[in-house]
Amino acid sequence: MDLPEWPDGTVAILVTGGGPVHAIPVSTAVRAGPRSVVFALSSRRESLRRVRAEPRVALALLCEGDVAITAYGTAAVVEEPLRGLDGMVAVALDVDEIADHNQPRFEIEAGVRWRWTDPEAERRDAAVRAALRQLTRLA
Repeated sequence: MDLPEWPDGTVAILVTGGGPVHAIPVSTAVRAGPRSVVFALSSRRESLRRVRAEPRVALALLCEGDVAITAYGTAAVVEEPLRGLDGMVAVALDVDEIADHNQPRFEIEAGVRWRWTDPEAERRDAAVRAALRQLTRLA
């Protein structure tokens, strides 16, 4: 199974180890290939410290339609800082296994989506995803 497509703004949940299990929402997950995802983390995030210490992670995505997966794999920093975005670090997830949670007994009618209430945060989030997409084109 390959990774499905998902719309911008889909909330992904990143789960890291490197200590007690730790989970955070991520707004910037971009599909980089059939078994690859890139996302950005703030350089101050505990999750980034954990990825560096223990690169085995899980990334869960749930959104409208038929996307209900958890991608398991190894994460690594691929660009620090991320293309002119001080304080942001690009992380690539090399997916080893994809758990497909879809079942014919249910359908996800609406996923959780980000809505930025601060215009500058909204612009920065879009700039981060654009930089991540550019990064995937160069790989």
